[in-house]
Amino acid sequence: MAGTAVAGARGALPGVEPRPYIIRFTEDRPNPLYRRVCYTFAWSEVISFAVLNATGLGVAIVTGGWHLKMVEIYRTAYFPLAGTVWVLGALGHLPRVKASTKGEGHERRYFYGAVWAVCWAQPALWLLWKVLPQTRVADLIKLLVFLGILVFVGNLARKGKLPRTRPIVPGELAVSD
Repeated sequence: MAGTAVAGARGALPGVEPRPYIIRFTEDRPNPLYRRVCYTFAWSEVISFAVLNATGLGVAIVTGGWHLKMVEIYRTAYFPLAGTVWVLGALGHLPRVKASTKGEGHERRYFYGAVWAVCWAQPALWLLWKVLPQTRVADLIKLLVFLGILVFVGNLARKGKLPRTRPIVPGELAVSD
């Protein structure tokens, strides 16, 4: 937390720069290392927790047992999954982590759409986990609701209906949306 606070105070985190780094989302400007690192780690969290929760529910449906304890699925699969995302980010194969900022007018909607979707789906899954029993039928309902929210919110993002998911077209100035 201290490192993040220092980086933020120095304007070296996405969104806290002294002035907007990206003015036109179609410009071919170098993407600073701090942006590439921050977005890579954000992608890894968004992807890892969503995939592991969906996988845990799938395993629970098939086996009838719940295996999402830290000592089980998360301990076994988190670092390989997150590490794969880290490697993809280091290679510049994820939206918003490429060497250039060109194309971020569309890429930002993928990132923020994923964040919105997971931020809605995870609490809903937690609530269902608390109120529904741990049976195969209940776990199937949890999985369908979880995936349904991801698809529904992802579609809202695709349509540009959520904050920061509207595409920025060539020549358009970056605006705070």
